[in-house]
Amino acid sequence: MNNRTKEGQLVQKTDLLVNDPHSFARPQVAKITHLNWEAEVSFERKVITAKAVFTIQASKKAGEIIFDTKNLKIHKVLSNDSLPIANFRFGKGNDIMGMPLIIPIDKNTQSVAIYYETTNTSEALQWLEPEQTAGKQHPFLFTQSQAILCRSWIPIQDSPAIRFSYSAKVKVPENFMALMSAENPQKIDTTGNYQFEMQQAIPAYLMALAVGNLTFDSTGSRTGVYAEPVTIEKAKYELEDMASMLETAESLYGAYRWDRFDVLFLPPSFPFGGMENPRLTFATPTILAGDKSLTSLIAHELAHSWSGNLVTNATWNDFWLNEGFTVYFENRIIEAMYGKDYADMLALISYRDLQSEIDSLIKEGKASDTHLKLNLEGRNPDEGMTSIAYDKGFFFLKTLEQLAGRERFDTFLNKYFDDHAFQSMHTQAFILYLEQYLFGKYNIEIPENFISEWLYEEGMPEGFVEPVSKRFNKVDSVLIDWLKGEQVDSLSNMEWSTHEWLHFLQQLPDSAGVNEMRKLDAEMSFTESGNSEILMEWFLLALRNNYFVAYPKIEEFLVETGRRKLVMPLYAEMIKTSQGRRMALNIYQKARPNYHFVTYHSLDKLLKE
Repeated sequence: MNNRTKEGQLVQKTDLLVNDPHSFARPQVAKITHLNWEAEVSFERKVITAKAVFTIQASKKAGEIIFDTKNLKIHKVLSNDSLPIANFRFGKGNDIMGMPLIIPIDKNTQSVAIYYETTNTSEALQWLEPEQTAGKQHPFLFTQSQAILCRSWIPIQDSPAIRFSYSAKVKVPENFMALMSAENPQKIDTTGNYQFEMQQAIPAYLMALAVGNLTFDSTGSRTGVYAEPVTIEKAKYELEDMASMLETAESLYGAYRWDRFDVLFLPPSFPFGGMENPRLTFATPTILAGDKSLTSLIAHELAHSWSGNLVTNATWNDFWLNEGFTVYFENRIIEAMYGKDYADMLALISYRDLQSEIDSLIKEGKASDTHLKLNLEGRNPDEGMTSIAYDKGFFFLKTLEQLAGRERFDTFLNKYFDDHAFQSMHTQAFILYLEQYLFGKYNIEIPENFISEWLYEEGMPEGFVEPVSKRFNKVDSVLIDWLKGEQVDSLSNMEWSTHEWLHFLQQLPDSAGVNEMRKLDAEMSFTESGNSEILMEWFLLALRNNYFVAYPKIEEFLVETGRRKLVMPLYAEMIKTSQGRRMALNIYQKARPNYHFVTYHSLDKLLKE
């Protein structure tokens, strides 16, 4: 369904028109516009006790407003923050979506207040014991709301098409710092009382809270890093280019609209590389490689300030609109800062990840999941968070750039971000906008079935050409000579980025065995590397080649690291043999308590198969 003016211009009202299969909310009837949240965090009980007051906007005949909840204890509900509503009720729910909280309203209802507390099954929350943190002395709490976990720590309308501003008052233990996806403190308040404001409207999946022993350091007038004290200097060094990265992004696609861009380095159990919470990106410490070679992840999260946070996928079936755009934008930032050869290297990595994902999904009988436009109804939306949305989406946009020319495509993207700022977008609406403001405006002829092949068909369109990387070609030449035993410069003298070392390890042939592993380890000390990406690739080789020297470090790595991208491949490799499966289950028993729900939910399924 589309709204158009007489001239045919698309009117963006997707927040009202799109049915979100992962939310019980009915925004056409009644929706939230502002949240005033008051909460107290108890590490002793591992509970957040809170009051959530929502300003609402309702149709004239609305008799109820529906919130999404999961594993919350609701104590009471008030209308206009004073009148008790005794007949609120829960509707029928399910294991994925939780339960709808149905609250009666009438024409006089301007707000509803929900008093509640979280439980030990609130999946968004991870309560860390001191030994699970970098400093080993203080407990830590962080949230992960994407995709539909915000409802497990706040009763909310948990759809990416519903946006709201918020304010908050949070009480935490004395001498702890609290941070949110909002305007944040830069020093600890010794009383433990914090106030927050987020004036820009955001969807629920961007709600975030972190509490711990944290400190702040600036990297520019609008940028800075938060981390545990033992990590802060390393974090600041790694991200010292963040201010120039922000300026580069603005030069490409317009003004940054979120005031500040700060990064919080979480403890190692954080399940993702990064989470683009506005004003406060959450980042994994696994990118602290010491050589700034993994900071493309920060470019990715920064790019989300436009694609995702500013213009948001209306449902999780349209996830590529968040991530495909962001990978494209990330690649442009990297090219502008570090050169085309570096960006080409990342593009080839994306292509290989994509091909692997496509092959895997088709083998599993999930060919439809290789479409850009997904159908995740009745499924956990996390199942759509694959390389398809990220990398196939990236190559679709890269192909559009090639068809239109970079200058025209940049003009189109700037207009797209401006026209839809702080709004949601779905696939059909984007295609209409694309046809009008790119293809139509510049009279661009596109190949037959171009759109359908990219969006609604499996795999990659026929004839797509694999990217080329000059830097990887040079690595290949060195590897060939090394395998032949020919004289080459010492590998330790190679001034390669992490990506080049990963390529070197990934291209080692299956015939390489323990002797080659031992030789490489003697020269490069891969088993003792401090680079998590390299460790994962090295450990995969160790498992395939029975390089037992690395096995204790593999266990240590899996127990201490919770990033799903890094641990899933190692467990998957181990369970290929009966001996490896026993090893995997033994390690997982020790490691699972350190993992966030997002990670152990995936691993539970993998290890039970």
